[in-house]
Amino acid sequence: MSRSDPHLNLDERRDLAKWLDAKIPIKEIADNLCRAPSTILARDQAGLLS
Repeated sequence: MSRSDPHLNLDERRDLAKWLDAKIPIKEIADNLCRAPSTILARDQAGLLS
């Protein structure tokens, strides 16, 4: 599923941080946010959630 806005908004970043802390699989998080798993991984690996 594609999104018109390539950036995660504040609510999406908060949800992402919460789900990563809860050890939810990347694929499931990506599906919930309608984003590519690579977007979630890049966000996590870049340390942009702290």
